[in-house]
Amino acid sequence: MGPVLSALIKLQSVENQLRAAKAKLARCRRNVIIQENQVRSLQNAYEAKKEEIQLTRVQSDRLELELKTRDEEIAKLRAHLNAAKTNKEYAAVLTQLNTTKADNSKYETQILDLMKDVEADEAECANLQGQIDEKKQALEQIRKEAEVAASKYEAEIAEIQIEWDKKTQDIPAEPLRVFNRVAETYDGEALAVIEKQDGKVEAYSCGGCFMGITTESVNLLLTKDDIIRCPSCTRILVLSESNS
Repeated sequence: MGPVLSALIKLQSVENQLRAAKAKLARCRRNVIIQENQVRSLQNAYEAKKEEIQLTRVQSDRLELELKTRDEEIAKLRAHLNAAKTNKEYAAVLTQLNTTKADNSKYETQILDLMKDVEADEAECANLQGQIDEKKQALEQIRKEAEVAASKYEAEIAEIQIEWDKKTQDIPAEPLRVFNRVAETYDGEALAVIEKQDGKVEAYSCGGCFMGITTESVNLLLTKDDIIRCPSCTRILVLSESNS
């Protein structure tokens, strides 16, 4: 292989280092985002539960008001019962009174159940608040650690970028453009080493996608310094040290 392909191989090595350093920086920042999302999720659950408590209290207050109105109705029915002049009238008022009392008992049960729900929801709110406080403390610590790590990775990236720029100085514009485009497609892996298939004479395959490569392509790489790409995955083909 000629100087251009040799330079691309060296650039590939630096490209791998650069991508690895950027990946570490991204993971560092992503950890903070994950923790922030967890805090936000807990806060949303807390607010939803508080709203649920408020709605339950409104429903309970409505039932309390209804119960108070019905208690007043019972008082009137009792007065009416005491003033009944006939057995028929007495029986009718008594039936209405008992029915109203039974309905009131149902209202009281509903109110009691609602208040139990409120107590359970308030306990859950307290638990959520505790989790939020713990997560916030952990988040602050993770942020501090992430800031330190990010500074380290950014310095590492800047240093590798300088080396990357130096490696590109010996590469013509078109091969470099192809390298960058393929690198973006395959997460930095722009090159693929041609591999000789075991047990077969003059049989080769792409080290990236493992599809067959013609002997002609191998011969061209042995004699010329041209960019030859895999017809299947489009990576830039290079020879291994044993074949070059």
